[in-house]
Amino acid sequence: MMPILQRIMLLLAILLPMTIAWGEYGDVILNTRAESEDVSPVIFPHWFHRIRFRCSVCHVELGFELEAGATVITMDNISSGKFCGACHDGEIAWDAGHCDLCHSGRAGLETGIRGGHETMGPGIW
Repeated sequence: MMPILQRIMLLLAILLPMTIAWGEYGDVILNTRAESEDVSPVIFPHWFHRIRFRCSVCHVELGFELEAGATVITMDNISSGKFCGACHDGEIAWDAGHCDLCHSGRAGLETGIRGGHETMGPGIW
């Protein structure tokens, strides 16, 4: 019979990658401030960005916190080239004038990570 510590380590080895993969390949719903400012929640396709960039690009170089909704992102930040605006500048990727491409969530969505099977990606909700 396996000692308790080995059982715990085995369980962690199985479950931890599953929790990381959930965030890595899901969509991030951002609604901490959106609806209170009369815009739809943001559906951020984390999976789409993750398959193109290493985590450190956004979470170190651009300053995004690891927890969904923990970073205060404003349109002023984006317009001045911070956070999303570092790439969404009209040259690297579309600019902030295409509101509906990000603010595509239905009312009442809670901030957090969801699987793409729930959100169906940006532009759908």
